[in-house]
Amino acid sequence: MFDDNGSFLLAMVEFFIFLAWFMGLWWVFGDLFRSRDLGGLGKTLWTVFLILMPILGMLVYVIARGRGMGDRALAAQEEAQRRQDAYIRSVAASDGAPHSATDQISSAKALLDSGGINETEFEQLKADALGRGLR
Repeated sequence: MFDDNGSFLLAMVEFFIFLAWFMGLWWVFGDLFRSRDLGGLGKTLWTVFLILMPILGMLVYVIARGRGMGDRALAAQEEAQRRQDAYIRSVAASDGAPHSATDQISSAKALLDSGGINETEFEQLKADALGRGLR
């Protein structure tokens, strides 16, 4: 298959270019379907254009809509982070943990009485519960 080192190096370069093109195509399709400013017809037309003429289609897409690709990716990441934070808060709130300062202090007092924490840790927990951490 490879008769000398030059053909092997050329094959490696071609493989690298193919992977780079495929990765770029993946980003373009991800951005295309993440975009909320395009309707179904626009997404369909871009998809057909990208399938029929992949290299030209990708270049035209990046020129036409490339400026907003980073913004859309950042917005999607922020939305995912917001949803994850909301989920974590909902799970943490449903575990029966005390929410009021009185509940937190009584829980810390129970730990102090059982020997689970010392007096300094109790004072720290009490200050945190009252909103004036000892830092």
